[in-house]
Amino acid sequence: MESFSLILAIVVVTALAFDFTNGFHDTANAMATTISTGAMRPKVAVAMSAVLNLVGAFLSVEVANTISKGLVDEAGIRPEVIFAALVGAILWNLVTWLVGLPSSSSHALMGGLIGATIASAGVGAVHGDVLVTKVLIPAIAAPLVAGVAALLATRLTYSLGKKADGKASEKGYRAGQIASAGLVSLAHGTNDAQKTMGVITLALVAGGAVAPDSDPPTWVILSAGLAIALGTYLGGWRIIRTMGKGLTDLQPQQGFAAQTSAATVILASSHIGFSLSTTHSVSGSVMGAGLGRKGGVVRWSTATRMFVAWALTLPAAALVGALAEYVTGFGSWGTAVVAVFLVASSAAIWKLSRREVVDHTNVNAADEAEPAGVVTTAMAAVTPPPVGGTAADEPSATIPAPEPTPAERRPSTTTTPV
Repeated sequence: MESFSLILAIVVVTALAFDFTNGFHDTANAMATTISTGAMRPKVAVAMSAVLNLVGAFLSVEVANTISKGLVDEAGIRPEVIFAALVGAILWNLVTWLVGLPSSSSHALMGGLIGATIASAGVGAVHGDVLVTKVLIPAIAAPLVAGVAALLATRLTYSLGKKADGKASEKGYRAGQIASAGLVSLAHGTNDAQKTMGVITLALVAGGAVAPDSDPPTWVILSAGLAIALGTYLGGWRIIRTMGKGLTDLQPQQGFAAQTSAATVILASSHIGFSLSTTHSVSGSVMGAGLGRKGGVVRWSTATRMFVAWALTLPAAALVGALAEYVTGFGSWGTAVVAVFLVASSAAIWKLSRREVVDHTNVNAADEAEPAGVVTTAMAAVTPPPVGGTAADEPSATIPAPEPTPAERRPSTTTTPV
């Protein structure tokens, strides 16, 4: 019993560590556009986001129930399986944070859980219908819906604000951005903190500490909310830079449209019980807002790297989770080896991140401009020139070189001195 209690405690601590990484990994979802447009100072923005993430954790348990009761068969799960799943999720979060890519913490967690469960109990222990309907379909639909909504909202915003005073309008949209950023933070706490609640509840059920089909206990909700809030406050500045400056350049109107669209999609999915990726939703809305402004473009090289990370998240975390579960199967010493590997890998990633520090002082530093690609060139080709533009705005005509005269065609007889 003592050994079991120890492994259960390790699982709970590891789950809260994942929740912490989820917080700093996903801060960009709520605050990147607000920081990049200057609507809020960086430290103030992450502090507000942390508080609202904590509040959001208490609003619903539907997503937690999807993970603890629906994704995998509770009967075939041991605490070691959940520990292995968390190892895969944490390492994927840290690797993508190191390179500044906004990947999905939610899909990392579910990928690790699926891989570890298959390694332990076989493919039949994963509920494929839940995986498809509540994970994979929302993963594809969320960025598309949020992107289209943000694109239309951005165009409507600019259309309605044509005759408004420029400075007053910008000030109003900055205030709106702060409100919408708060809404995204609340939605993030409601959706993402629940995933850790679900994992801890699943571990408690597997260990016999709570009855099957139980809702998360109050202490689980509180601890998960505090962990994600603390991680959010520490920032995750690398991903904030990518989301705020790396994908596109946003004006306050675009930031307001992007965050409002994303918050609507996230809150709706949380109410239904979809384990939605807030990263996918916000990234889609940012790209939609970038394309919604006339002349606005998306940096497609950054977007392509992000899409690749999205595609790799589930299988990569599943593979690490499966390998970790295989090692823990050797007993207590196997679990200890996996724990040491997790700590050592995390420390190595942190040390690598110190080579180029990104924090609140340089998070808005401009990246090098991306060379114009096919999509960017096509967008520029169909965008009309600004009214009253100068001659420099128009493509310059190419003047053909004059034909050489007969004297110029005659070969030179000048001798080059040696």
